[in-house]
Amino acid sequence: MKFEASTLSAKDNYKLLIGSIIPRPIAFVTTLGEDGTVNAAPFSFFTVASSSPPQLVIAVQRTDQGQKDTARNILAKQSYVIHIVSEEIVDAVNETAAPLAYGESELERTDLTLVDSDAIDVPGIAEAKIRFEMRLTQHVELEGADLLIGEVLRYHVADELVESFRIDAAGLKAVARLAGNDYATIGKTFTMARPTK
Repeated sequence: MKFEASTLSAKDNYKLLIGSIIPRPIAFVTTLGEDGTVNAAPFSFFTVASSSPPQLVIAVQRTDQGQKDTARNILAKQSYVIHIVSEEIVDAVNETAAPLAYGESELERTDLTLVDSDAIDVPGIAEAKIRFEMRLTQHVELEGADLLIGEVLRYHVADELVESFRIDAAGLKAVARLAGNDYATIGKTFTMARPTK
């Protein structure tokens, strides 16, 4: 089948994209609101942008009401924390996807524990095996989304997961997003060397 993207509704484009581009890592993001409330939300439009300097990118889709709390808070404070979602915390992270009013903390729906960051004033989640303290470096306003590029200021990685700067993927037990209500874990893996010439 062929589809002309410009003739499709936003919902149909969304369904084709999230069903095709799989699996997607999940960024669980904490931010601080203007009133000091800690906001937490998951995003699966997320990836590495560069390694030198280390930068991550998330795209926060807008709603009919405009910017989501996460984008609004990041733009105001210029700092945030991104956590990698593992099997152990995925249920709690899912609870934070609830559409609450600005100023209400999604974390109150969970048993997750806040922990102070080192380089920024936005707290992180203690139960996350990996978290990144972030500083916003660029905001690109897209039609319907805020593309947020940030530099990693500090890595927090569980001791048992890292050796010689290599992350133990099996130990991390990262969860990925598929489409609809579906998620995936890392299953079969294989090794393949890249060509040298």
